[in-house]
Amino acid sequence: MKPVKLFYLKTCPFCKKALRYIEEAKAAHPELAPIEIEMIEESEQPDVAERYDYYYVPTFYIDGVKVHEGGIYADEVVDVLRKALD
Repeated sequence: MKPVKLFYLKTCPFCKKALRYIEEAKAAHPELAPIEIEMIEESEQPDVAERYDYYYVPTFYIDGVKVHEGGIYADEVVDVLRKALD
């Protein structure tokens, strides 16, 4: 399983949806449940966030590669998490 990082902001409505979609995806697809996601709140960890090339949140990186940036839908979260299984 590949490492997953999620950059987000607590105040971002798109990020709140993404977090909910992650929970829903893991509940609906048991194979995704074991995936651990390193959550990086960019305003609390700016030193970490500055090392990555993105502009919008939420942004997902899998194995160091950006796979999604910005607003996200539930089906896209499932696709992102499946990439971590490859």
